[in-house]
Amino acid sequence: MALASSSTTPLRLLSTSHLRRWQSGGTILKVATISTPRTPPLSSVSLLHQLKHKIPSRQFSTSSSKSFNQSTNKMAPSTQALIEVAKNRRTYYHLGRNSPVPDSEIIELVNQAILHIPSSFNTQSTRIVVALHGDHEKVWNIAIDAFKPLVSTGAVPQEVFDNQTKPKLEAFKAAYGTILFYEDPTHIKPYAEKFPAFGSKFPEWADHTNAMHQWFLWAGLESLGFGANLQHYNPLIDADLAKTFNIPTDWVSKAQLVFGSIESPAGEKQFKPVEERVKVFGAQ
Repeated sequence: MALASSSTTPLRLLSTSHLRRWQSGGTILKVATISTPRTPPLSSVSLLHQLKHKIPSRQFSTSSSKSFNQSTNKMAPSTQALIEVAKNRRTYYHLGRNSPVPDSEIIELVNQAILHIPSSFNTQSTRIVVALHGDHEKVWNIAIDAFKPLVSTGAVPQEVFDNQTKPKLEAFKAAYGTILFYEDPTHIKPYAEKFPAFGSKFPEWADHTNAMHQWFLWAGLESLGFGANLQHYNPLIDADLAKTFNIPTDWVSKAQLVFGSIESPAGEKQFKPVEERVKVFGAQ
């Protein structure tokens, strides 16, 4: 397991049996004795250039308007590459254990997200936990075990658990890794108190920030050749995750991004017309 923060210290691949913890300047980093090399930070242009050549070709149905396609063709290559990253972000449920890249590239992608995805008032409150290999399996064993009391009390029918819920959780477990997304309220509350006129909005804005991290890493992992799907088993699994991975209990769980090798294609994607969903005023 690895934990990403906004520290400039190189992030290392973590083992739950070799964790130490530092806290400085509102950021937290967990480090193991076994490290993986960190590649130099990439500029946005060079990152897009690399992604443009690494994105696998994935076919799906589109109904984008003619005017939209024409405007895209006139854009700069770097912008077109960014659009391709967005277009290739799909939901894949049938995932496997093969990885197209070393773990260090996954961790570096997470580092870049935590450093450069914006946050309201620069709160930098998003926290990310990366669980790989055996630690990834622990995440979904926790989820499976969390349903057992619900089944025993009848809240979840045994038949539903056996035929629907458990097979789905086992499929997530069969993937390569899971990224857990959190928000740290201790870095949100001071800003809410400092700007009382907007105080009630800061938790909502933090969710916006967290969602941007989720999208970036979802699209980024798929640009590396993985498939991924986003899950929300919080708060059911929160307590056991915190205990297993020594996650601060005041962190608020938001989502789980499961990723792995693509074992079957994503479903066909349909689009509502762009013109029904976008309004433009004053364009020349």
